[in-house]
Amino acid sequence: MELTVGRVVKAHGISGEMVVEIRTDDPAARFAPGSTLRAKGSRDDGLVRTFVVAHAREHGERLLVRLDGVADRDAADALRGSLFVIDSEDLPPIDEPDTYYDHQLEGLRVRTTAGQDVGVVAEVLHTAAGELLAVRRRAEDGTEMGQVLVPFVSAIVTSVSLDEGLDNGFVEIDPPEGLLDLGSGSHSEN
Repeated sequence: MELTVGRVVKAHGISGEMVVEIRTDDPAARFAPGSTLRAKGSRDDGLVRTFVVAHAREHGERLLVRLDGVADRDAADALRGSLFVIDSEDLPPIDEPDTYYDHQLEGLRVRTTAGQDVGVVAEVLHTAAGELLAVRRRAEDGTEMGQVLVPFVSAIVTSVSLDEGLDNGFVEIDPPEGLLDLGSGSHSEN
């Protein structure tokens, strides 16, 4: 599975450096000198090029990255909008219990401890207050019902099962009263 670790925003200066929007939890490792990245074109041309990171440095909330073979502003600007991707198989295993990569959680079914189907994890959001699971809800007839944000904390998320694979894996939650009503459009007036 391909994971996006960055997006080229624009060229920076005249020597081939580019501004990269970070989309990874470990930019120091992903953009370390000598690391290999694949760049997927911003257009649907299917073009994928492989680059080796020559240098990367922080630039506010972004990175300034120089790649081997990208020697001037025009070459850097040609990569504008490209996504840098890596294979999930290239990620190191996680040794900490109850710690997961986002891609392991996305797509898992969510159910309550009482067995009620809640929906599917659409995305993991990283906020200053902690991680949230954005759970896409559907009615029994398949109609989209919006989403609910579930705090990814042990008091609410009681278990995660990856053993059965993406098709059968699940996240079990014990939501506080009213959590599943948020975002569903079923608010009561007082």
